[in-house]
Amino acid sequence: MIRFECDYNEGAHERILQRLMETNMEQTSGYGTDAHCERARTLIRQACGNETADVHFLVGGTQTNTTVIASILRPHQGVIAAVSGHIAVHETGAIEATGHKVLTVPSPDGKITAAQVKAVYDAHVQESSPEHSVQPGMVYISQPTENGTMYSKAELEAIYEVSRACGLPFFIDGARLGYALASIECDMNLADVARLCDVFYIGGTKIGALMGEAVVILNDALKRDFRYIIKQKGGLLAKGRLLGIQFETLFEDGLYLEISKHAVDMAVRIHDTLEQHGVQFLYSSPTNQQFPILPDSLLEQLSNQYTFTFWEKVDASRSAVRFCTSWATRVENVDALTSDIIRLLHEKQTQDVMAANRAEVLV
Repeated sequence: MIRFECDYNEGAHERILQRLMETNMEQTSGYGTDAHCERARTLIRQACGNETADVHFLVGGTQTNTTVIASILRPHQGVIAAVSGHIAVHETGAIEATGHKVLTVPSPDGKITAAQVKAVYDAHVQESSPEHSVQPGMVYISQPTENGTMYSKAELEAIYEVSRACGLPFFIDGARLGYALASIECDMNLADVARLCDVFYIGGTKIGALMGEAVVILNDALKRDFRYIIKQKGGLLAKGRLLGIQFETLFEDGLYLEISKHAVDMAVRIHDTLEQHGVQFLYSSPTNQQFPILPDSLLEQLSNQYTFTFWEKVDASRSAVRFCTSWATRVENVDALTSDIIRLLHEKQTQDVMAANRAEVLV
């Protein structure tokens, strides 16, 4: 079975495994206070162009989202997000479990706009009795989105500007951030991201690490006591150096963007090959997630050899599915996938023509 359902099927990049082995018997202090974590923080600050940023290491994405959001919101506040946003649909109500509502807005492609943020804020403050409803307290997006789409620098600038005007901290979920930055359509770098939000995180779990996310806090007002909140949420790893070593390795010699680019290249290879054979896509994604629309009968056959994620029904006989590439995706597996899809499409077309001819003869 060849797996394309997510971008964390494999373990970790070999350079990370090697560093973990090399440092295995080192004695270090715990909870992220070791020299490896500190060097990783330095490398990340340099990449962000911000020497005063606070950098904290957590284990996974859901843990990171809940910890950051719970640290920012007051008890009566909620977080604005796209209706398809990760915190709204793929975290089992983790945000609501912290006592905060996700205030969703419609989005055809996974992105939200500055105008939507302003509209949610204005609608609340203009209520005759606003204290009876959840107060918008912050803004959440992911870059790229759940649908593989990507915000431009101008879009981030607009959201950040309106968020500041409304007094709403702006948080960017970067679980797949490397795959956005490595896209040929991306018009920003990590320093731009750091300049255009209050807090974001750099995903490691989906980009070459065994596990780990690096939270980068830019807004001084959000830095105070964050380690207390990490501990309270169960995220302060005793053997914190295991996370620091991984990010230290990822941010040495450009490894993070190098392996991110490989994943994007593999995804573009899937997209371009299938598009050349007439396949349509649900979203225009320039990142590592691709959403082709394929006949259900073909998908049933394809699932005998490949894993992928059902996304949504398009019509009575076709569905959109997600193929997700990663830092470790092999080109031969990509070529096998596209070759089999093209073969099955041709076989179906032939069968449809034969069926149409038989029906015409019967008439």
